[in-house]
Amino acid sequence: MTTPTLDQAKAEAFAGQMLGTLTGGFLGVLVSVGHRTGLFDKMAELPPSTSEEISRTSDLNERYVREWLGAMVTSGFIEYDAAGRTYRLPPEHAASLTRSAGPGNLATMAQFISLCGVIEDKLVDSFRKGGGVPYSEYGKFQELMAEMSAQIVDATLLQSTLTVVPGLKERLENGIDVLDVGCGQGHAINVMAQAYPNSRFTGYDFSEEGVAAGTAEAKALGLKNAKFKAQDVANFKEEATFDFITAFDAIHDQAAPRKVLANVARALRPGGVFLMVDIAGSSHLEKNIGNPMAPMFYAISTTHCMTVSLALGGEGLGTMWGEELARELLTEAGFKSVDAKSVEGDIMNTYYVCRKD
Repeated sequence: MTTPTLDQAKAEAFAGQMLGTLTGGFLGVLVSVGHRTGLFDKMAELPPSTSEEISRTSDLNERYVREWLGAMVTSGFIEYDAAGRTYRLPPEHAASLTRSAGPGNLATMAQFISLCGVIEDKLVDSFRKGGGVPYSEYGKFQELMAEMSAQIVDATLLQSTLTVVPGLKERLENGIDVLDVGCGQGHAINVMAQAYPNSRFTGYDFSEEGVAAGTAEAKALGLKNAKFKAQDVANFKEEATFDFITAFDAIHDQAAPRKVLANVARALRPGGVFLMVDIAGSSHLEKNIGNPMAPMFYAISTTHCMTVSLALGGEGLGTMWGEELARELLTEAGFKSVDAKSVEGDIMNTYYVCRKD
């Protein structure tokens, strides 16, 4: 067998890329730590400060804070003045790392790196034997999803998302029946219910934990027009019951997405609208090359979205099922009109406005 000629420059360039990948992976864990401990939030408020000052005001152990700062400084996240031994988080970086940034806070997503890493052994086993890793193995996944989605919901739902459906806000003000399928912890339902007291809102999710959280939030807000039910959305049988149905990043996770979409179509009243929010991308790999978010989404799909569906014997659509396949499944479910739109402030999703008539 002839040994291929090695392009040394190409090999060295890829070695550098690989080193960057490994560095980024480890840094991702420390970004999660910075988010969870509140270090980024605290440093955004502080003037240039020493590690002792930062740890004291954050109520954290100085030695851990100092080592963490070493990684943040050498990676360019945080600035360091050697003369004064002070550290500073530039406001331009804080815009992607702090809770005050809302949906711009990318540090929230870093928490999923460690979470998905926990199931690596089971994932490797699935590579060899097929099947998948069940949702129950992911610990606080729903809690983290609720935190991340709440950032987007609070910033965009009332201001931008609902405006993609012409006339919807007026209908909500007058009073209609709304369902959110795969509602998670129900924050979107409660935000809408609080804003539109004349309408009636229902959230379905198979997670008892999620339903309990949504119910608790509705009670704390004093909402009388929001309710939640533990329900596998592949098996609900309502007919012509709702005027507006939503699904926020929920369909691609389903074991039986075609059944879910058919159930949604059947549950809509004449003139009703289904708003499906899902990851922006193409169903064709070659069209996703050059999309800076595509590698992350394919990785998330492999380590969670695809495998939890396969664990239930499902289709395993995956995070990057894409617009072409989404349109195909929506048409198959009975939607005659599908408009794909975007919302300012949400760079990750496509908003599909779907009608049967």
